[in-house]
Amino acid sequence: MAPASRRNNSSLPPGYVEDKSKGPMLRFQDSLPRLPVPTLEETAARYLKTLRPLLTPSELEASTKAVQEFIAPNGPGRKLQEKLVARREDPKIKNWLYEWWNDVAYLTYRDPVVPYVSYFYSHRDDRRRRDPAKRAAALTTAALEFKRQVDEGTLEPEYMKKLPICMDSYKWMFNACRVPAKPADYPVKFDPAQNKHILVIRKNQFFKVAHEVGGKQLNTSELEQAFRRVYELAGERAPAVGALTSENRDVWTDARAVLLAADPANAKAIEAIESASFVVCLDDAKPVTLEERAHAYWHGDGQNRWYDKPVQFIINDNGTSGFMGEHSMMDGTPTHRLNDYVNDVIFNNKLDFSDPSVRSNLPEPQPIRFVVTKAVQAEIDRAVRDFGNVIGQHQLAVQAYQGYGKGLIKKFRCSPDAYVQMIIQLAYFKMYGKNRPTYESAATRRFQLGRTETCRSVSEESVAWCRAMADESVDNATRVALFRKALDAHLEYISAASDGKGVDRHLLGLKRLLEPGQELPALYKDPAYSYSSSWYLSTSQLSSEYFNGYGWSQVIDEGFGIAYMINENSINFNIVSKNLGSDKMSFYLNEAAGDMRDMLMPTLEAPKAKI
Repeated sequence: MAPASRRNNSSLPPGYVEDKSKGPMLRFQDSLPRLPVPTLEETAARYLKTLRPLLTPSELEASTKAVQEFIAPNGPGRKLQEKLVARREDPKIKNWLYEWWNDVAYLTYRDPVVPYVSYFYSHRDDRRRRDPAKRAAALTTAALEFKRQVDEGTLEPEYMKKLPICMDSYKWMFNACRVPAKPADYPVKFDPAQNKHILVIRKNQFFKVAHEVGGKQLNTSELEQAFRRVYELAGERAPAVGALTSENRDVWTDARAVLLAADPANAKAIEAIESASFVVCLDDAKPVTLEERAHAYWHGDGQNRWYDKPVQFIINDNGTSGFMGEHSMMDGTPTHRLNDYVNDVIFNNKLDFSDPSVRSNLPEPQPIRFVVTKAVQAEIDRAVRDFGNVIGQHQLAVQAYQGYGKGLIKKFRCSPDAYVQMIIQLAYFKMYGKNRPTYESAATRRFQLGRTETCRSVSEESVAWCRAMADESVDNATRVALFRKALDAHLEYISAASDGKGVDRHLLGLKRLLEPGQELPALYKDPAYSYSSSWYLSTSQLSSEYFNGYGWSQVIDEGFGIAYMINENSINFNIVSKNLGSDKMSFYLNEAAGDMRDMLMPTLEAPKAKI
């Protein structure tokens, strides 16, 4: 995601109108287009195209029949499509998918948010702030400046292909929290004007630290003093009430009821946590390697967190830092911007971090105390045990590939993102001898309340190229030609997906409109429907020169989660699986990246010899 840039409104296409009464951040919000509903024919053709590289001829024949039946003049798809178009046109519904997607993908999802939903960024080291209190104070100062712009609505909107994109999800960044409930969780948002504190967690203890006193924000020296005080106050480890948030959502819902029933003070403690502007976790770990850091920010020890908060900065005892995001109401692009901004202003001294003055009347960090009964402790013990079991099933590897980055990829005249998608396809082919369904996240934020759509990365062209790379009889020129076709196929799909014309969300929307008791159409019963959306590879890119890692989990037990960053001279892969051999996949990614460089180097024009 490119940093937001200002632009001249006169160059916007027709239909985009500035409403200055909403402030700079939301000034385009009402004129953003609505998420489209593709035609049945478009989706059917695109869907079948994605099945061709995945199925045998007889399987494809059966799937084609099911699709044709679905979209036939009297087929079940026609009525569903009419209903979906009517939903899109309903003036009360800004985005036909938004509530359904939040519900299906996040709020009714019952597995623990960690490791299955949340994601992390690992920050580059700040050599001027090895002291954790200093690092925490600088990060908090920068985050508060970003928060001020969000709260006041002065943050400049982001743009995608020069078009303004939806900024609505920013309201869920600060003073917000996910709350466990059955059958679906729900988000809560607190008034930022009434809740001017951050939550600091150290040794499982919670502290309420005011970030504004007497109408004036705490400066960096004052915040540093507050963090130093928390380090002093924390002392011994306390019962890990935060571990409850690592549980299965139904288990956490029941545990929350036990916690609230234990003592009336616990309701106040929870409110102080949920209403906090954001969280600063002061961990007592000292991670060094990229793998150790990834584990620290992705899940930590399962205790020194409140996993339901959308923004958590993590600072370790050796001054290393990172971020963890809860995913339900906000995708990675807004928090990527937050973290990129925070590090940019710190590393480039764009804010004043040097004011030495400390006011004498600042309140002490306030302990947030829970009453932990035997029943509550039993819930905590189970959560700690369950967390250990879940995390123990996962294997994480980091491939910090230093061979080249987007600088050389652009010289090869390739889209960096499509290029790295092909590294992943080739690595998987090397490991398994075949390609399987692959998800890449495509942002649909140029539409009102847009979130994401699936880009199905496996194409007939990508499979043909992978096979050619494994076939010694194929010459380099042929491989290059097949590679270019694979890139074009990928770019075509991701562009369509970003325009709201992928197949997965449309087919989900149609399925949601089936009446209770209505027979499930053959398309949805077809094994190819579930197989082609079983993400053996779940992939996504967010890149920053200020990060040395970014990642999350696999989405199926037989699959890998591969997050990647493409920097100027390097590519970082974070590989997670349920012990499928993440280290082997890391090796193959390295090998695939080298093979592709060797394939394309001869295509660069040789320098002309001097006469």
